[in-house]
Amino acid sequence: MPRARALDTITRYYDAFNEGDTKAMERLLGEPFAHHVNEGKIRHGVEAFREFNAHMSRCYREQLTDMVIMANDAGTRGAAEFIVNGVYLETDDGLPEAHGQSYVLPAGAFFTLDEGKITRVVTYYNLADWIAQVS
Repeated sequence: MPRARALDTITRYYDAFNEGDTKAMERLLGEPFAHHVNEGKIRHGVEAFREFNAHMSRCYREQLTDMVIMANDAGTRGAAEFIVNGVYLETDDGLPEAHGQSYVLPAGAFFTLDEGKITRVVTYYNLADWIAQVS
């Protein structure tokens, strides 16, 4: 049962992502929470995650497809692999200028869960591939 709970939590997290419902994503987080972003600093706490989501929503519009979600039997660790289908909306600091470029990028994430809540998300994608696609 713990594995099923973890799979359900991660599935709901990504369903909320695809719906643009960042508040629903935040409700799935536990404390303490750590968000490890690709090529960035670790963000600690739900408020930092909320700020990150606001920034991302302003600069990017993304839908995740081809989702594969896994979890261990204890329901404490999980992973997801997916394809990011995005549009670059507004120039992000230190990155190429945005003018509505589309991109398709394989990505993945790792999760730590406690009592069915996500306490850590680590996201990975190939930044050089993304830059080549939007440049």
